[in-house]
Amino acid sequence: MSRQLKIVMSILAVVLLLASCGKQDEQAEARVSSIMPADCSLMPGDVVFRQGLGFESEVVMLAQGGEGMYSHCGMVVDSAGVMMIVHAVPGEPDFEGDVNRVKLEHPARFFMRSRAGRGEVMRSADSTVARLAAMQALNYYKRGMRFNDDYDDADTTRLYCTQLVVRAYTAAGARLRVGSPRHFAVPGVFDVTCILPVQLYRCGYFKSVSSFPADSSQP
Repeated sequence: MSRQLKIVMSILAVVLLLASCGKQDEQAEARVSSIMPADCSLMPGDVVFRQGLGFESEVVMLAQGGEGMYSHCGMVVDSAGVMMIVHAVPGEPDFEGDVNRVKLEHPARFFMRSRAGRGEVMRSADSTVARLAAMQALNYYKRGMRFNDDYDDADTTRLYCTQLVVRAYTAAGARLRVGSPRHFAVPGVFDVTCILPVQLYRCGYFKSVSSFPADSSQP
């Protein structure tokens, strides 16, 4: 091996090591600041809800008219043996220039204190359907599907948060009685018709297995 090649390989090894350390530091920071208890057990197909803290979350909560506690949801998937969360969300870029899209995140990051005021995990009684739904949700991520900015349920190429869960479970053979999409508008800001988180939460298909307010975070 030439001296130049050895130098290049050494530099590459250092870059990869630094990138790995940075990723580990980011995950460790997320765990510390997460509101999800460390002993919270997750299974593929679990539906996770959070009460967001941003402007969009406030609009969703307003649209629900005080009916629900949560403004966003996602689904737990098995990613190479690690429980992760797939969700469709706007305004949370992973890097500069990142588009609004279906994301794959560690649960601790999904429930970071800077993003979540409270959270809850709900589970299907049918583990087989849940696993199939989780596989479908993971496929949405792998396909790089964009966030459905128009909240158009007829659009099969993009997804918003509740649409992702409903479609994944429907594809797995479940019948979620979420009701008809609801219309809500904020003049000059929003004018959409979509399935709200409270409709999914109250559809009767899922049972709560864990809930946690912000003060349940680990020290």
